[in-house]
Amino acid sequence: MRYKKFGRTGLLVSEFALGTMTFGGRDGLWGQIGSLQQAEADRLIAHALEQGINLLDTADVYADGRSETITGQALRNLGVAREDVVVATKIYGETGTKGVNSRGHSRYHIMNGLKASLARLQLDHIDLYQLHAFDPATPIDEILGALDDAVRQGYVRYIGVSNWAAWQLMKALGLSDKLGLARFESLQAYYTVAGRDIERELIPLVQSENLGLLVWSPLAGGLLSGKYGRGMQAEEGSRRTRSDFPPVNVERAHDCIDAMREMAGQRSVSVAQIALAWLLHQKAVTSVIIGAKRVEQLQDNIAAARIALSEEELGRLAELSALPAEYPMWMMERQGASRRGLE
Repeated sequence: MRYKKFGRTGLLVSEFALGTMTFGGRDGLWGQIGSLQQAEADRLIAHALEQGINLLDTADVYADGRSETITGQALRNLGVAREDVVVATKIYGETGTKGVNSRGHSRYHIMNGLKASLARLQLDHIDLYQLHAFDPATPIDEILGALDDAVRQGYVRYIGVSNWAAWQLMKALGLSDKLGLARFESLQAYYTVAGRDIERELIPLVQSENLGLLVWSPLAGGLLSGKYGRGMQAEEGSRRTRSDFPPVNVERAHDCIDAMREMAGQRSVSVAQIALAWLLHQKAVTSVIIGAKRVEQLQDNIAAARIALSEEELGRLAELSALPAEYPMWMMERQGASRRGLE
């Protein structure tokens, strides 16, 4: 397992993180995503730690808080030293009580939610506390003030966001600098070879401001697992047949899957491993969050770290997955070409 600096901080995190969204589901959406209970979660976390993964990612809304509870108990059951694991969780949606102030990022909800997450995780601090969405109802300076207090009081080590637009994140970074508050150190976002939208605005921002980038749904909701493809009949009840999420350009995705299937065949590995390896080759990526229901599935994903894609293969996938230029990018490209002609 390789480790990378977490943005501009001195923290080191593994290039793969274990996502715990499959923990604790019972019925409805969370039951469909995963229903692993304590003993099964213990085995998954133990295997992840044995393989060198030191970053665990959860959220208060996963299985209505049960994912956090199971994750925290697993660390207790396994006797994991606190300094050997980086625990990340998130806040935004309703967990437990469904009240008018039980969602969003008001100071009220952040302080209440943080206290509840610490109790469920059985921890005295959270290493990375992330905003799970953008809250248009709460001023950003109120959000930053509450998070800064949590950091200064020792309940949180670092703060980050998930699913924010570039302008929202840049505004927050500017306010943090202006007001002398703890700044966001990471972005958690969707990114795959089949969905490169993040490259338009967010990756340039991440690289410019030296933020860590955590990738969620690296297999596009299972689309890049190898079970799907042009002309293939998906298994009845499989995740992609129940929900078209994350949304992708299907034709472009199938072109990529065809190419990755060929690359996988040449190496006797899975298509999923090639898709994960592609992400590990992207310089902006800090850690890729992988979820699993079985140890064997987790091991297959981790094995992607050993795959080295050639420049030719990376170029082929880049061409097949290329995003159509949108304004102002096509204008920048045109102006860049004009400038080159004057040199």
